[in-house]
Amino acid sequence: MIRVAAVGDIHMAPDSRGLLRPAFETLGDRADLFLLAGDLTRHGTPEEARVVAEEITGLPVPVVAVLGNHDYQDDRPEEVADILRSAGATVLEGGSTVLRVNGTAVGIAGVKGFCGGFAGRSAGEFGEPEMKAFVRSTRLSADSLHRELEALAGRECLLRIALTHFSPVRDTLAGEPEEIYPFLGSYQLAEAIDGAGADLAVHGHAHLGTEHGMTGGGVLVRNVAQPVIRRAFAVYHLACGTDAGAAVEEGRPVYADRGMS
Repeated sequence: MIRVAAVGDIHMAPDSRGLLRPAFETLGDRADLFLLAGDLTRHGTPEEARVVAEEITGLPVPVVAVLGNHDYQDDRPEEVADILRSAGATVLEGGSTVLRVNGTAVGIAGVKGFCGGFAGRSAGEFGEPEMKAFVRSTRLSADSLHRELEALAGRECLLRIALTHFSPVRDTLAGEPEEIYPFLGSYQLAEAIDGAGADLAVHGHAHLGTEHGMTGGGVLVRNVAQPVIRRAFAVYHLACGTDAGAAVEEGRPVYADRGMS
């Protein structure tokens, strides 16, 4: 059983220094890895990034992160990412990483993602240069997620997780005003996940949304924005190998719902 802890949208700044550290220090007893789903800072400044770095330095489990739109606000996302890396986090943007957890290869593909909307109510890569550039950003992001998930399958990862900031599905946006759905995610991310295959998709961004969702292809999606999960992190259990026992169908790992954190 692989225990995946996750949270997004912690929006840290100097006035929140140390707020989450006591909870994060319990991760060794509760989880095998820790995912950060973007919007880790309020305005994307190096000063705020250093606060996040202090919260995650020396944690007892591996930390894998993507950035969110807030982390881009100060136009220094690479500097923010480097500060998080200096604290030991793996920061992904169109990349992937493989963790060995109790002998199981767990692959994580990560990308911020972008806007665009969902089937029947989405923007198209057509018309003015500004519109084409907008939608192209989403397409390229989804393409990189698909590529990395496929690559992880080639690396014999028994479990694959898609980590994004923007949502791949409408399900986890329930509670947000429908008018802003196109700015909260894109169906192209879900198409990438379903096309390449994954066992779990984790995102943030939708503060008023819902925790549980699913792609059209049956991949479980979890919105871990902190205002949604209302705690320092959520923990999800992914059963695999002998742990899954008779629940495994055709060798595919089976998801067991989260514990409490």
